[in-house]
Parts: sequence; structure tokens; C-alpha cells
Amino acid sequence: MKLIDNIGLTVIILSFGLSSCIYSDTEKVQMAQEGDKRFTTSVSWDDTLRTLQPLEEGQKVEVVFSYTNTGKDPLIISNVQAACGCTVPEKPSEPIMPGKKGYIKAVFDSQGRIGQNFKTISVSSNALPDNQKELAFQVQVNPDPKAAVKQ
Repeated sequence: MKLIDNIGLTVIILSFGLSSCIYSDTEKVQMAQEGDKRFTTSVSWDDTLRTLQPLEEGQKVEVVFSYTNTGKDPLIISNVQAACGCTVPEKPSEPIMPGKKGYIKAVFDSQGRIGQNFKTISVSSNALPDNQKELAFQVQVNPDPKAAVKQ
């Protein structure tokens, strides 16, 4: 009888202990957004440096960097910031769940940027060890031949 009581007590204790460690995806996202270090993940970038085709001055081009959440918790991109006003990045609005792909998109405006350009985008997330990642692209901007005709 004592063995059955001990087994029952053990089951109750384990059930209580395990249930307190289980969080829904929504709870994990909220806790990660609040900076809870228990909910960090890892990320694998497909590329962090892109070389774009040459542009004519005045053209705009979208640059896309893709990544995969390789961890076990949701990936939260908390900030995306370009080093220059000619590049406007877009921060993903939704968390990227484990095993899923995500994208950082940015639009580069080549107006007034003739010559070789090297631009960077900083990404902050709950990924470790790369919670701060720098993405970059380079592009040659040529003078617009139509602009020379107008002069």
C-alpha cells in the first residue's frame, strides 16, 4: 500500500513540475519579446552579403536576405536598421517559428548615389550567439544616360 501511495505522490509531483515548464507558442513569443533569456533561438542566414546588378541613377531596387530559424523557440526580430537613409528596411511583423524561413527586405534608392555603393543593415533578434547581425549589399550605380541628354 505504501508503494502505491509513493507512486501516486511521485506522479502528482512530476505532473505539476512538468506542466509549469510547458509554454504555448504565444507565451514563448511574448516572453521572448519581453527579453526573457530562456527563449533564445538560433538562426542560419542564407547569405549576409549580396552583390546586385548595376543600376542607373534614380532606380530603386529591393534587396532580400533570407534566413531560417534553426532553434527550438520562436525567432523575434526586434529591430532592423539601415546605416543610410537611401536604404529602407522592413522588419518582419510576425515571429518566425522553429524550422521556418523568414526574410529581411530593404529598398535601395540610387538617386544621387553614382558610383560603387556598399550599404549595411543591422538586425537585432533573440538569436544566440548572433543577436546582432550585419547584412550588406554592394551595387554599382551608373549615371542615367537620359539625364545627360536633357542637359
